[in-house]
Amino acid sequence: MKIFQKKKSFLKDNLLTILTVVGVFGGVILGISLRSSTDPWSKRHIMYLEFPGKIFLRMLKMLIVPLLVSSVVSAVGSLDLSLSKKIAFRSIGYYAVTTVLAVTLGIILVVTIRPGAGLSEKFGNETSQVQSVRNVLTQDTLMDLIRNLFPPNLIQATFAQYQTVLVAPPKDDSDPEKEIPLTDYTITNRYENTTNVLGLVVFAIILGVALGMMKEKGKTLLNFFQSTSEAMMVITRWVIWFSPVGVFFLVAAQVLETKSFAGLVEKLGLYFMTVLIGLLVHCFITLSILYFLVTRKLPFKVLGGLSQVLVTAFGTASSSATMPLTIQTLDDMGIDPRVTRFVIPVGSTINMDGTALYEAVAAIFIAQFRKVPYSFGQLIAVSITATFASIGAAGIPQAGLVTMVMVLDTVGLPSSDISYILAVDWLLDRFRTTINVIGDSLGSCIVDSLSKNELSKMDDIDRLNADPHELVEIAKADSHV
Repeated sequence: MKIFQKKKSFLKDNLLTILTVVGVFGGVILGISLRSSTDPWSKRHIMYLEFPGKIFLRMLKMLIVPLLVSSVVSAVGSLDLSLSKKIAFRSIGYYAVTTVLAVTLGIILVVTIRPGAGLSEKFGNETSQVQSVRNVLTQDTLMDLIRNLFPPNLIQATFAQYQTVLVAPPKDDSDPEKEIPLTDYTITNRYENTTNVLGLVVFAIILGVALGMMKEKGKTLLNFFQSTSEAMMVITRWVIWFSPVGVFFLVAAQVLETKSFAGLVEKLGLYFMTVLIGLLVHCFITLSILYFLVTRKLPFKVLGGLSQVLVTAFGTASSSATMPLTIQTLDDMGIDPRVTRFVIPVGSTINMDGTALYEAVAAIFIAQFRKVPYSFGQLIAVSITATFASIGAAGIPQAGLVTMVMVLDTVGLPSSDISYILAVDWLLDRFRTTINVIGDSLGSCIVDSLSKNELSKMDDIDRLNADPHELVEIAKADSHV
């Protein structure tokens, strides 16, 4: 009876994963079966086949703006700076440093390994769908990033972002073959039909800080964003439950379009290993070195104590679902509860190292596959967007798919190309969620170690504010000690 209950509980807890796996393999089988049919499939027929998957992608896009803004505003606005500004700033500093390091590591690995190079030869004519590369200087790309940080119209930022366009001047009739340098091109601009993620995140952070400083006066609006964030997480869960169906049809259509299915599996394997290597290096080298530099201890004892937390994180693929267990485990390990109850909830929303690394690798992998050249400025754009997009990723299964669309839009790649990585995303999601939880947990230990003095002062203040009779008892207890 107990074995039956355990199996039932396992199936209930991992149903989405099981269905996603079934969707992937079912799509592969359907695609291979249809490829073996005598009549060739036209593009229109393939469009009909992938229609449910396209609807899934549209639902993901629908969630971007409300999920991003509400998550960031509620997380930043909830920071209890009155507890200790130093603790808050240390936590945010840790989040920023580890996320930037994760993105940088991901970009270095994907540029070095180049898992997407040569992949386009194994596909059909879908690579011809890429738009022509825009003429632009690196400094123009960087300036566009800064411009988009401060959108002149927030409503416009939800569907358009500023883009510099260089227009070639008329050719010299006397020397029509003469190359004209880009610096001599006419500078114009346009608003690209894609969400300005950077501008929305910056505004959300500023609004969150303002609401936090307003205290009681800002509670009403902050509660609105918190409720919106929770509602969007519920809706995201509903949409994610449609992912097995979407994956099934997207994978089937992709297999049907692919010239060499073996080549796709081979290249996805290299992409999978690139992300996995990045996650492992970030966990056991980057985070471990940071932990050792602060605490002068190796993190393996902490990681061993987190075994149940990590298994739960891998099984649920949700840092939010794992959060209560994470807090309880860290409390049992002796971390100050005031730190865990601040660092873990905020970290589960805005500290997504694994997600940021994966999004940077995935975007450049798709660019390599599409043979889209990327400049240094575009790499900076990917790193910044992946960092900001990871902040808005909900801590629930496969929510990184939502923000992945933003990163692809930033580098000018079709958002539908996300279908190329869906076949292995369900498994990578488990690994990156586990790394996210490890990052939050080690962050709590680091902040706790750095904040001993502030926590001790808070204890002293609490003692001074205590009842006189309790103060006498505390003094007696201290004297016995």
